[in-house]
Amino acid sequence: MGKENPRLIGKQLALIFAKSSTRTRIAFEVAMRDQGGHVTVLDPASSQIGHKESIADTARVLSRIFDGIEYRGHGQVIVEELAEFSDVPVYNGLTDEWHPTQMLADFLTMYEYAGLEHSGGDQLRYSYVGDARSNMGNSLLVMGAIMGADVRIVAPKSLWPEPKVQELAQERARQSGASILITDDVAHGLSGAQFVHTDIWVSMGESTETWDSRVAVLKPYRVDEDLMALTGNPEAKFMHCLPAYHDQNTAIGREVSQRFGLTDGVEVSDAVFNSRASIVFDQAENRMHSIKAVLVATLCGEPIN
Repeated sequence: MGKENPRLIGKQLALIFAKSSTRTRIAFEVAMRDQGGHVTVLDPASSQIGHKESIADTARVLSRIFDGIEYRGHGQVIVEELAEFSDVPVYNGLTDEWHPTQMLADFLTMYEYAGLEHSGGDQLRYSYVGDARSNMGNSLLVMGAIMGADVRIVAPKSLWPEPKVQELAQERARQSGASILITDDVAHGLSGAQFVHTDIWVSMGESTETWDSRVAVLKPYRVDEDLMALTGNPEAKFMHCLPAYHDQNTAIGREVSQRFGLTDGVEVSDAVFNSRASIVFDQAENRMHSIKAVLVATLCGEPIN
């Protein structure tokens, strides 16, 4: 374990959570405290944000007191408005459209396991399986395009990323040399993958009734041992941003499993989730390391060697 070199002593970070959070919140809090800084957590119930005070005015106020602002909530337009009217760095902790801090952790984890240096040579090869209109589907598509990866989005056509997201990915791929495949053919999309990603089938803020239609179309995209075998790669790793409904030990996981007869997990089987192929907890830990790197790079105010 490396020695901590605090570079953010006396720095103040505002954390705005309009959506619930475990990994994002603790990653920002621990990273900031490890580096000698301090955090203040705000939520809609305990602040005026968006109710009695506009986003623009909130950004102006927080900029006078804090050195940085993190926002996790719904519309991408909100975090962009915070950034527009703020005089300090603004970090996107998750919106309905994007999850950039998760991407930093995911790529760190994949490079650790693939043993690759990002030098424009070897490509990471990964597949995202499931609801590809989600912030994770969007983010893995576009981040892979930026990073020059071999990206496969595997989903029913009704759940493919929006055309504007696909166009953005193709534009970035032309610049980086990335390979982009969007398909509803599971076997084709999984073949040769080093990493298989998925996410829960109903996102935060969607109604529980959405499960009825979502499960019907996504059952063929459920990650189990048979699906992992389609990679043809015995060393393929499984990744998930968490939380995952892989068993019946949560209220939602139990309800959905029993309602639809998914006794061994919903979007991923318990067998895969707890297998040696699963690197989900390394992935979760890397949220903190990658976020710490971003905070130091943007807040320390001095060159980093």
